[in-house]
Amino acid sequence: MKSSSMNRATAVKRISSLPESLTIEWTSGEVSQYASLWLRDNLSGDRDPHSGQRLVDIADLPETPRIRSAATHNGTVRIEWESESRPATYDLEWLASYARAGDRQRPQLATRRWLEGATLDASRDFAWAPLAEVRRDAERRRDWLTRLLKDGVAFLSAVPSQEAAILDAVTLIGRVAETNYGLVFDVRSVAQPENLAYSDLGLGLHTDNPYREPVPGFQALHALITSPDGGESLFADGFALAEHLRAVAPDAFARLTQTAVPFLYRSKDAELYAERPLIQLSCAGEVTAVHYNSRSIAPLRLEAADAVAFYAAYRRFAALLRDPRFQLRFRLNDADLVVFDNQRILHGRTGFSSARFPRHLRGCYLTRDSVYSETALLHRRLREEADR
Repeated sequence: MKSSSMNRATAVKRISSLPESLTIEWTSGEVSQYASLWLRDNLSGDRDPHSGQRLVDIADLPETPRIRSAATHNGTVRIEWESESRPATYDLEWLASYARAGDRQRPQLATRRWLEGATLDASRDFAWAPLAEVRRDAERRRDWLTRLLKDGVAFLSAVPSQEAAILDAVTLIGRVAETNYGLVFDVRSVAQPENLAYSDLGLGLHTDNPYREPVPGFQALHALITSPDGGESLFADGFALAEHLRAVAPDAFARLTQTAVPFLYRSKDAELYAERPLIQLSCAGEVTAVHYNSRSIAPLRLEAADAVAFYAAYRRFAALLRDPRFQLRFRLNDADLVVFDNQRILHGRTGFSSARFPRHLRGCYLTRDSVYSETALLHRRLREEADR
């Protein structure tokens, strides 16, 4: 797609080329360089015009494409190749969007880390919206989803206190992932629970189901009946805590990113096992997931010296999770629904007495990619509508 005009961010001061690269100096003062092989690999003519998918493989491209000349024209750059008769044309705004390695195109991918949760107010500092409003207003839903991805947690209110309401509400957010519990699970006390979540006990901060492949991406919890005494919700930002650990105890942080931890869950109808580090990193070294569940960690297979170092790091991280200053604490009301990133946000609760006050939450898991996809689609659709 060609731009009819250039904004100031993508206005070009000058371009120059060598056989192996193109250099663009923008009027903003920034300079961008693009390898000739990267340019040849991203030729628009090598993509299907309908789906946008590539029609060629890297093995189909010349190993060392060389630029003969490059010139700007009407918001584009036209490149002539030394060994090919077909020229290449690139939109300058498209090139600008890939100007810096590591930059992300989608604003909803940026995160806002929040370390000291005790200083925050759930109703003030995070996204809240009535379910009916999110359903009716696409812009409000886009903004709510964007805040969910940025903060890792967001809330809906006025969700009908009916058992089927959660599945209806989350259709606005993503796709439900079925587990051995089914499409939904009920968090309430039962006799001889196979999972301590189904008891009156308080639960320390944790992420759910690190023993699954894949780990559930997002979790939704709908408050059907809340307790006026106990059962308060606890949340903490695992990304912020992991980065805090990296800053104050880099050796401990490194140990937790490099040690495979076995997680196990057994019940009468499930046998689930997986290994993953407590803190997971991207190729660039950024924290991309936290997997912490002391109830389901299995015995580690480590040499004695490695075990001592791992447990010291494990204890250091656990101490951070117990520190009240890092915990957002609040009480869900009946008809509230919370959604959070299960690979980022740790959650827990205080203890309660179900004999005195019944407490019933209904939950489900959402696939991670579907929540990101729904957000990106809304951004794209509303942007296209605004451009018409």
